[in-house]
Amino acid sequence: MTQKIFTPNFILLILGQLTSLFGNFILKLALSMYVLDMTGSAAVFAGILSLATIPTILLSPFGGILADRCNRRNIMVALDTLSGAFVLCAVLLLSGRDDLAVISVLLILLSILGAFETPTVQACIPTMLTGDNIVKGNAVVNQIASLSYLTAPMLGGILYAAFGLRPVMLASVGCFLATALFECFIRLPHEHTAHEKGILSIIRQDFMESMHYMFREQSSVAKLLLLTAVSRFFVMGILMVGLPFLVRTVLLLNARYYGAAESTLAIATIIGSVMAGLLSTKLTARNIPALLALLGAFIIPAGIVFLLPVDSLIKYGITLLSFGGMQIAISIFSIYAVSLIQQRTPNHLIGKVMAYTSAISLCVQPAGQIVYGFCFDRYRDAVSVVLLPTGIIVCLIGLLSTSKAQ
Repeated sequence: MTQKIFTPNFILLILGQLTSLFGNFILKLALSMYVLDMTGSAAVFAGILSLATIPTILLSPFGGILADRCNRRNIMVALDTLSGAFVLCAVLLLSGRDDLAVISVLLILLSILGAFETPTVQACIPTMLTGDNIVKGNAVVNQIASLSYLTAPMLGGILYAAFGLRPVMLASVGCFLATALFECFIRLPHEHTAHEKGILSIIRQDFMESMHYMFREQSSVAKLLLLTAVSRFFVMGILMVGLPFLVRTVLLLNARYYGAAESTLAIATIIGSVMAGLLSTKLTARNIPALLALLGAFIIPAGIVFLLPVDSLIKYGITLLSFGGMQIAISIFSIYAVSLIQQRTPNHLIGKVMAYTSAISLCVQPAGQIVYGFCFDRYRDAVSVVLLPTGIIVCLIGLLSTSKAQ
């Protein structure tokens, strides 16, 4: 008998993800606009966000341990309730005098909670779904995130312009509390285990057990993590740094063109998520390197067009198609890689392994952005020197990869 994807548990989970992500997006947009209005510098908020990712990276492994040892439903309810409470406290503390400090502390606290939230949510999906439905489930969650990313900034900007910061923050509080309410009705199996050892012994034991599993018992999981890190380093550096640089600095196009490019990438993410769901029965572990090679192949046309004596709008169009293809490929790659890791990891280790996945992604993305920021600045008059080698390298890594399903 074929298992349904949209079970009551999974419906409650995606409803919770929808409200939680929407609340996060409108909150961060409003805070960034407020800091910009207050300081006149977009770099200040970017710096605060960068610092706020450090607790997530450092605490994610502990979040994984908690997700494997405690009731995951209760963890999610507690974390979203705390998120709402922290934002509400920040609303009450905003006075116009120390607002930057209040916002900084709030973002750090939310980052700490995120270190425990992400591995817990990702560990819930293989508990609710099985087989190919895990891929489809991850695809749905990814689509929800993309739709929130598309709609929340626009609505958040309208609300901020019309009512100011506090009402947007209160709306965010409502979103977090709604998420906690949805999660209250999720029913997940949980076996209570007695803890006879101390906290440090438990942490050491869980860490060693998960490492042994990934590198000894199921080395394909470690290889998938490595390929995920490689894809994040190259692609996020190209997309996050390269797109605005190419559109605004190299092609000298106005903000409307950049806005259209961002919207195109969001739509491409949704298309990739839909395709991942539709191809869930056809994709195998052997396709992972091929997806990485395809991803690299999409970079090459963008590099070639900047060598040609053609109009800026033609270069813009080719770049958009190239980057859109990259976004579709990375969406399918990421969804399927995460699904494979979930399928191959036993329930008592899934939280920890997903925490490592999250931490690795958070580490390599800023590294890629820094490297490509330097490269694009260095070769601003010859961006093909950056794009073409990147496409070729990613293609070769995919084609030469020995990562295979066993």
